[in-house]
Amino acid sequence: MSKLKQYKMYIDGNWVASETKKTFETLNPENNKPWAVVPEASAKDVDRAVRAAQKAFEGEWPKLLHRERAKFLRAIGDKLRENAELLGEIETIDTGKLFRETKKQANYIAEYYDYYAGLADKVEGTVLPIDKPNIQAMTTRIPIGVIAAIVPWNSQMFLTATKLAPALAMGNTVVIKCSELAPAVMFEFAKLIEETGIPKGVVNVITGFGDPCGKALTTHNLVEKIAFTGGPETARHIIKNSSENLSEVSLELGGKSPVAVFDDANQESAINGITAGIFGATGQSCIAGSRLYIQQGIYKEFLEKLITRAEKIKIGAPMDPETEMGPLSNFKQLEIIEKNIKMTVEQGGKIKCGGKRHSFSNEGYYFPPTIIECENHNLPVAENELFGPVLSVMKFESEDELIKKMNDNKYGLSSGVFSSNFSRALRVSNSIRAGITFVNTYRLISPSAPFGGIKDSGYGKEAGIESIKDYTRVKTTWLNTSDEPMKDPFTIG
Repeated sequence: MSKLKQYKMYIDGNWVASETKKTFETLNPENNKPWAVVPEASAKDVDRAVRAAQKAFEGEWPKLLHRERAKFLRAIGDKLRENAELLGEIETIDTGKLFRETKKQANYIAEYYDYYAGLADKVEGTVLPIDKPNIQAMTTRIPIGVIAAIVPWNSQMFLTATKLAPALAMGNTVVIKCSELAPAVMFEFAKLIEETGIPKGVVNVITGFGDPCGKALTTHNLVEKIAFTGGPETARHIIKNSSENLSEVSLELGGKSPVAVFDDANQESAINGITAGIFGATGQSCIAGSRLYIQQGIYKEFLEKLITRAEKIKIGAPMDPETEMGPLSNFKQLEIIEKNIKMTVEQGGKIKCGGKRHSFSNEGYYFPPTIIECENHNLPVAENELFGPVLSVMKFESEDELIKKMNDNKYGLSSGVFSSNFSRALRVSNSIRAGITFVNTYRLISPSAPFGGIKDSGYGKEAGIESIKDYTRVKTTWLNTSDEPMKDPFTIG
């Protein structure tokens, strides 16, 4: 067996092992074999990282001119472009995502750092209309302090950028906790951040398990904001933890996103959008369009076309440029998918394609594009987030019926509508309780477009102008403009 790649944590500008010397292996999902060793952060390691971030926050970083911090953000973007292939390869080995996608995404994510570099000196305060003579009051936005950015394994470069870029632009310092599943690319990214010459302690990268690493980070008394992306159950623990340090919390959680296809939709466009939404990235996306509602009049015809398209998707090794779908990232997801499919079939669901582990590799976590017809949209595969390439398909007749069904779920992250009638598309879009709606397209991101959901999909927005405001606090300053002394407070009148 070839020697495993060794990683260290990045704390206070130094590459360090865990103080306990504990490590763990990260697996390649293509073959279920270990390929790298990473340190397991202890509570003391977390404390060291947070204190380094606090020291940096008390130092020169927040005092730099906005345009000076912007230079570091642009430098990070340049490093991403220059090293997109390396980052893509590492992320592919660690997660099983397609290399052609990870490489492209690493390159595109550079745009987020450019975007926030441009916004760094655009956040303004206000002059307030105060009801007192010779008094002027104004607001300014100031950095929060130490930010705990907790990112999952499935889209690390993107979900780090939406937190790190606005945080740095506004003068905060950051401790990034990357997932214990597939953390390698974040340490590679930290090397690039170091190369920009950013002051020590401004960015720290650690990894470890929920306890003690996650718990120590989210309860630390120097952490002022927690920006979390992950599952609802972990989010509930984080909210409880934050009660100990009263830190601000923003949550970008899961989804069970509904997509509607009306009888007047461009069917080719709809099939491509649905395919991208649920089978792209092997369905391991929080905005995956996993609930499909097809209008009665075209149901049979459209479903047959969709099945034909799904069965043509080429499964293979994620580094192969011809591959269209790689493995799932971990065995746990495979088990969850199989369990939910089994329960759904027992309750009347009909597998139209896929449904069983793929034979491409007996060692990797391969699962094929799967479509399941559901008479009841509350069946397990139609109700639960599976984080895999499993699509539940249902009929609808009327617009009102559709809206009721689309909203009948605890999640509210993304949604989609395919129709040539734009009045109807807009009506439905406005009626869907979700943070994002795609009309006649799906699975798009942009630095300028806010990203986030409602209900069990979390709260707060990432990306866009609104996000940068979430990494500041409003400070009010009162000014006495009179040349006369301030009045004696105990003088009446």
